[in-house]
Amino acid sequence: MTVHTGWTIPEEARGTAAALGNFDGVHRGHVHLLHTLHAARPDLPLAAVTFEPHPREFFRPQDPPLRLTLPDMRARYLAENGARHVFQLPFDHDFSWLSPENFIEEVLHRGLGVRHVACGPDFAFGHRRSGDVAFLERHLEPFGIGLTIVPPLADIGGPFSSSRVRRLLQAGYLERAEEELGRPWTIPGTVAHGDKRGRLLGFPTANIPLGSHIEPARGVYAATVRMPDGVIRKGVANIGRRPTINDGQESRLELHIFDFDGDLYGQRLEVSLHTMLREEQRFSGLDALKEQIARDAAVARQVLDGR
Repeated sequence: MTVHTGWTIPEEARGTAAALGNFDGVHRGHVHLLHTLHAARPDLPLAAVTFEPHPREFFRPQDPPLRLTLPDMRARYLAENGARHVFQLPFDHDFSWLSPENFIEEVLHRGLGVRHVACGPDFAFGHRRSGDVAFLERHLEPFGIGLTIVPPLADIGGPFSSSRVRRLLQAGYLERAEEELGRPWTIPGTVAHGDKRGRLLGFPTANIPLGSHIEPARGVYAATVRMPDGVIRKGVANIGRRPTINDGQESRLELHIFDFDGDLYGQRLEVSLHTMLREEQRFSGLDALKEQIARDAAVARQVLDGR
């Protein structure tokens, strides 16, 4: 799989069947879109057209982070579901002013040279989201570009969507979010230096900034982690502001890896959250906190051993 960060691409990347969307999370609905497109045009290489940053980040930078996946993980998940090319279009001021006509002619036709596209019925594009699927139907045909409109994949709760996964994570329903994603929700990041307080408590932790990831419910989670060498280890993670020690301002992910004692500073980990064990809470002191961490770790081991 190749990621193209723009619409000036090599000749061998042209002529694809491309799915259109933000693909945040690459959840089961997105996978359904990709597979339906491939079934419609199995003769063409499968691709995805997406945007970076997420349009909401561009228009409302003051809002809290919302991302389920950052570009590298999104591209990996798209590749795992058959995409041979990811066209990651820069969503900047100029791009936001593209008319729907120019998006079709300059980006899809001249730039990417796609031969077929697919999207959901609610896909909107162009300046002020003035283009819709009816516009695509009218304007793609003159350029010889086919179109497949894919009904959303749904269950009893309605269509699968990135917004629905975000709400589940913020409510602490990690198992349900995992069902909708088709995989555990994973936060990749580089281990940063902390205050070493976890080591003093007997539970050394790897500290990973959430960055642009959405903040799930604050609390303690049973977690697994993909180590730099690819090995999967078990652990217990905390996401929050550590009220017992008055840390205060910035939420962070702190991961204690079971049966591991090594230096991970500066290395990249991929932490998957599986089950929320309890909400964030304040304790009377460090001794009470240490006792609770030991209980959390024991419960996390039981949960993960049962998976």
